[in-house]
Amino acid sequence: MKRIIKIAILSLMLFSCVNEDFFGLSEYGNIKTLVVSNQANNAVINKNERTISVEIPGGVDLTTITIQELTLSSFATADKKAGDIIDLSDSQIIVVTAENGNTHEWTVKSFVASLAPQLKNGDLNLWFKTSSDYYEPGEDAATTIWGTGNQGTQILGKLATSPYDLGNGNLAAKMETLDNGKLAGSFGAPISAGSIFTGFFNSDKLDPSDPEAAIEFGTPFIGRPEKLRFKYAYHPGPQNKDKQGNVLDYPDACDIYALLEIRQGGTVQRLGTAWFRSDYFQEDLTIHEIPFVYGEPEGSYPDYMKPKGHGFVSADSASFVLPTHITFVASSSYDGANFAGAIGSVLMVDDIEMVYPEE
Repeated sequence: MKRIIKIAILSLMLFSCVNEDFFGLSEYGNIKTLVVSNQANNAVINKNERTISVEIPGGVDLTTITIQELTLSSFATADKKAGDIIDLSDSQIIVVTAENGNTHEWTVKSFVASLAPQLKNGDLNLWFKTSSDYYEPGEDAATTIWGTGNQGTQILGKLATSPYDLGNGNLAAKMETLDNGKLAGSFGAPISAGSIFTGFFNSDKLDPSDPEAAIEFGTPFIGRPEKLRFKYAYHPGPQNKDKQGNVLDYPDACDIYALLEIRQGGTVQRLGTAWFRSDYFQEDLTIHEIPFVYGEPEGSYPDYMKPKGHGFVSADSASFVLPTHITFVASSSYDGANFAGAIGSVLMVDDIEMVYPEE
């Protein structure tokens, strides 16, 4: 059985890496991802028309925009690369050459970002069916800013996050902490906690012993919200356990938080934090708000809310600088990444919203 699980994991890693492979010279010349400096949201890529729209905040010098990331079809090349400067005050052309020599012209345009941006599909009403026949939040795989852990757990036959129909076309995210079974437990993975996050699941980094290893957290964002607002309901499971199956003397809790970050030159700094952790039973969906704290908070600050591997922005800039990214995370078990939690814990989240100061 151990060998079967290893083969299943290896198969997922192999077949999800490249979906444009075939024998012979590849004809594909697509731009899969484009990230530029000062980008306010994920680039909108239209493969049919070969156009890319990039949202840039007002006041930014569009003549000196830097390409930070450019991902192409397998074996394709382009006349632009990461580090190049482009002028987005007007449309720009990126020429992609497929492996077979065919050239494809892509048009890149910019438009002015909102001063009060929201997370795309923050109401969680859009869900698409994957090729593996389960649902993920977003309009489609190419444009969604959302991810879940389902891509890693579905090889065990477990889907801990799913859409929940509230009626009248209103959907929410349902996250449940599931029992992975004795066999998975013997490998140190007794549970799967339901989760939703901004970012994507990178199957190239799949590690069954570390659920977060394959998650690329965050999405471009340039707002300075005052509060994080959402609807939630939570039913903690009856028996909270650690990874070894030991019963803990405290209940399970949900985690819902948003982190504003500045990512530049390969470094990350925390700008703002809004964090909600609760073990209370909340029967019905209710609106909850958490203030964003900008910079390093004064006084007591739980360790779990502190940045890992990086620090905060300087105190003198925390009051005015804009973030480059936001990471939003919700989980049915706060310690689910360490395979600890209560089987049966259920978290419902809906209508995620950034609240801005009134002018």
